[in-house]
Amino acid sequence: MQPSCAHLHSIQGSGDDSSSPLLSGEGSCHPGTGDVRIQLSSGAGESRENSASRASRPGSQSRSHGHAHGEAGGLEDAAPEPEEQGGSSLSELRYLLQWLHKSLPYLLILCVKLLMQHITGISLGIGLLTTYAYANKSIVNQVFLRERCSKLQCTWLLLYLTGSSLLLYYTFHSQSLYHSLIFLSPTVDFMNFWEVLWIVGVTDFILKFLFMGLKCFILLVPSFIMSFKSKGYWYMLLEELCQYYRMFVPIPVWFRYLISYGELDTALGWTLGILLGLLYLILKLLSFFGQWRNFRQVLRIFFTRPHYGVPASKRQCSESDICSICQAEFQKPILLICQHTFCEECICLWFNREKTCPLCRTVISDHVNKWKDGATSMHLQIF
Repeated sequence: MQPSCAHLHSIQGSGDDSSSPLLSGEGSCHPGTGDVRIQLSSGAGESRENSASRASRPGSQSRSHGHAHGEAGGLEDAAPEPEEQGGSSLSELRYLLQWLHKSLPYLLILCVKLLMQHITGISLGIGLLTTYAYANKSIVNQVFLRERCSKLQCTWLLLYLTGSSLLLYYTFHSQSLYHSLIFLSPTVDFMNFWEVLWIVGVTDFILKFLFMGLKCFILLVPSFIMSFKSKGYWYMLLEELCQYYRMFVPIPVWFRYLISYGELDTALGWTLGILLGLLYLILKLLSFFGQWRNFRQVLRIFFTRPHYGVPASKRQCSESDICSICQAEFQKPILLICQHTFCEECICLWFNREKTCPLCRTVISDHVNKWKDGATSMHLQIF
């Protein structure tokens, strides 16, 4: 039984309506022969190529995504480098702490041994430091009290400083420490650095005690012989003299130590010792010129005795009932250029640390009169 063309056309129509991917071509019918020819179009091949191309696109997208993920992974791998460095530094610190923890008993044993070897020098250093701190604070307090200072306290400080210095020199009389005060060489081993450092430190403290004793002596002078204002200038001059003298005292000791390389009896030892000694002298000469400027200014202030104002009249004092600094009635009132009135002693104490008026902050003085309060510099002149 042969199919008819109408039947085939009906089949084709139904195939087109169903959008079948297999039969998308046109059919031809030959009535005489009864053959039916169906020609397939290239749509199926194109559809397969399109499907293959569509299938290839996700792969390229996956490769591109993979490449992006790889770059992101590389950035993530490079990012933790600072953290790794921080971790390494923490680990090194941890190892150091562990080493200190393990070595602590041995370090304590070594410290005890060094303490026993230098017990005399350490005890002496602590004693000198505490003596200086006590005497310096006491002198400043007595200067601040002005006319109400205790003569008994000043006498005790003078005897205490003198006795401490004499006891020290008597204890170490074999080393002739007092030679350093007059630029002579004490009997110490100049090849030993610690002995040289010790003798220089002791001499510096003794010089401080000497000038502090002179300040105590000035405190004992009655006010009708030397006024409080004049005492302030003497304190300043004594402190500058002390610092200037202390700068020169260590020179012979250190110069002797530096040229002691010549005791090696070699040309290199002599040459090195002389060069080091000359370099030390050059540095001290430079510091001498720097200190000389300050000392010359202090001498000028001491002899000129600059005035910060003029004596105030009774009418000017009546405008303000009390001194703004001490909150009491005026004692020898002084009128500044800014037209403010203060007690003479009060304003002198003020200008020991300041340059301006206490009320309006007008610049009155061109310099600060340091050390007029009786203080002693805590700087240790080692070199």
